[in-house]
Amino acid sequence: MKNSSQQRSRPVRVVALGGGTGLSTVLRGLKEYVASSKKEKERQPIADLAAIVTVTDDGGSSGRLRREYRVLPPGDIRNCMVALSTDEHLLGKLFQYRFPAGRGLGGHSFGNLFLTALTNVTGDFPEAVRVSSQVLAIRGRIFPSTAQNVTLEAELVDGTVVHGETNISRSRKPIRKIRLVPRRVRALPEVLEAIHSADLILVGPGSLYTSIIPNLLIEKVVQAIKRSRATCVYIANLMTQPGETQHYSVADHIRAIYGHTHKDLFDFVVINRSRAPASVLRRYRAQDAEPVNPSFDELDRMKLSYVTGDLLHHRGVVRHDQKRLTRLLLDEFVKRRPAR
Repeated sequence: MKNSSQQRSRPVRVVALGGGTGLSTVLRGLKEYVASSKKEKERQPIADLAAIVTVTDDGGSSGRLRREYRVLPPGDIRNCMVALSTDEHLLGKLFQYRFPAGRGLGGHSFGNLFLTALTNVTGDFPEAVRVSSQVLAIRGRIFPSTAQNVTLEAELVDGTVVHGETNISRSRKPIRKIRLVPRRVRALPEVLEAIHSADLILVGPGSLYTSIIPNLLIEKVVQAIKRSRATCVYIANLMTQPGETQHYSVADHIRAIYGHTHKDLFDFVVINRSRAPASVLRRYRAQDAEPVNPSFDELDRMKLSYVTGDLLHHRGVVRHDQKRLTRLLLDEFVKRRPAR
């Protein structure tokens, strides 16, 4: 654990793990501070930004392409590529364009089809991601957590076993355990190298059982994080998810991660301290969702340090405010980087 702080001027190497909109939000904010040239390294605080993305999605366009072409699900990877793109307005819109109709095309996004085609051309999904990243001129690097075709399996509290990420997300019963199939999954070597070289590792925000924990079920990924000299930070979710994390506190989220990994991974937790308007909360409560209880006393008992901030953005839906979250991460963990 870190026990002191020291000022360091050199740019840091950041690794962010997750999936879905949470990871994209983190990447979109941090990319503005990534050095893209040797000259920029003198004034930008981030030397390298690497995203490690879960690959268990089996729904929508990604699921169809996965079943029909036996490729890894491209959806979350595509979203991260767009988030890190230097020309998000044009190329980002192109990669996110979803065909509204057409036999076979309806519902597919251009970016998903592009990644699938490149996978077949190169014969390798990680290589397709690398080439696509060059096309988008992204500020950072993106890796699937594994190149294996893995699926997610959940055991619910009543003993029922649910197969597939989509079915797990739709379940309204609490989850006891989540597993990858096959059980022994190989991490991508580039993933392990990125973690080994990192100064700061960010986990979350995102769906606990379908975006966060799947990456951490890969044994060598967890081992690499534990052995790393990097500061490891968990970014807490703002709202609970019906069934999946109903009534979960921040401490409950962390205990679930530790229970699946058998490791105490985090040095700090980032927690929102602002509250959404009552009208917004009423809409969420109607769907059995509520703000995540910060559970500061429990975190103190777990000997976990935490940083709080006004991180809420609530135009229709509750999300992390991208700029405020980025500013907090830079101020607390980059400019005043804790030493391990």
